Amino acid sequence: MRVGVLTGGGDCPGLNAVIRAVGRRVMDRGHELVGVLEGWKGLVEGLFEPLGAREISGLLPRGGTIIGTTRTNPYKVDGGVDRVLEHFSSGGLDALVAIGGEDTLGVAARLHEEKEFPVVGVPKTIDNDLSATDYTFGFDTAVWIATEAIDRLHTTAESHNRVMVVEVMGRHTGWIAVMSGIAGGADVILIPELPISLDEACDDIRRRHERGKDFSIVVVSEGFELEGASEMGDVDQFGHVRLSERGVGAALAREIEQRTGFETRVTVLGHVQRGGSPTPRDRVLATRYGLKAADLVEERKWGRMAALRGDEIVDVALKEATSELKTVPDDWYAVARAFFG
Repeated sequence: MRVGVLTGGGDCPGLNAVIRAVGRRVMDRGHELVGVLEGWKGLVEGLFEPLGAREISGLLPRGGTIIGTTRTNPYKVDGGVDRVLEHFSSGGLDALVAIGGEDTLGVAARLHEEKEFPVVGVPKTIDNDLSATDYTFGFDTAVWIATEAIDRLHTTAESHNRVMVVEVMGRHTGWIAVMSGIAGGADVILIPELPISLDEACDDIRRRHERGKDFSIVVVSEGFELEGASEMGDVDQFGHVRLSERGVGAALAREIEQRTGFETRVTVLGHVQRGGSPTPRDRVLATRYGLKAADLVEERKWGRMAALRGDEIVDVALKEATSELKTVPDDWYAVARAFFG
């Protein structure tokens, strides 16, 4: 077989580790591996690059993706779906491994359902918001980076008696905020799923000061609904506003300072959370996902996705994985909230 592989959506630590694992297994079985460049754009425009043993060597610790990525949605491009099918056929491809999050895999699921497209999926997102899998690769790295930043901000916050607001990624879900906030000892955590009011957050900060704590750490997801944060900005082909322009962290810092009188500063971690080398956990998880995806191709189990259940790698329907987002449950937030104030 001639197996294509694409990476779509935001870049993520561990993408190259998946490509390496898929490549090793399909080549060991006598198949060819072809990189589809720049996500779904590569199939819309026919952008392919053969990947051999040399190309996939040394990828395990490497961040980003060697085949590029975009947020292209074939269903939003004039004639996009027909061009995907045409280039898939003319490129001599027999199967596709799509590595991505809800948007990339949502396209894969729809193509399989509507066109019987021979595709399997691998769950990638630092937000950890894909259903049907316990964890996505890239998430552990993002949490580790955010936790280290919170640890470092503790020292400067304490030295200057300041409130430090840390804005982390998380468009619809607060997994990074909750996990890094718990690990980093945050005093208030604000997430999209279970929003507390600004009054409550400020009350928690005041209580700390009344107990003699002259500094506080506040972690907020970029998607947290906050009055005063901009809702304007460029929209991608999946309808998502660019949250880097929304400024929720800065708006929150202004509100806290105005309401409490405590000097407040903001740190926006931004894309540093998705860059650099993956953690050992993400390298291992990405490798296991890649091997499973290659097995699904060999078994021709189209429309399936590799997933983690407990400590076992299983396969689930792409449709199931993309039907709804996996949000932070109440019990996880309760763990975080036990240390507020």
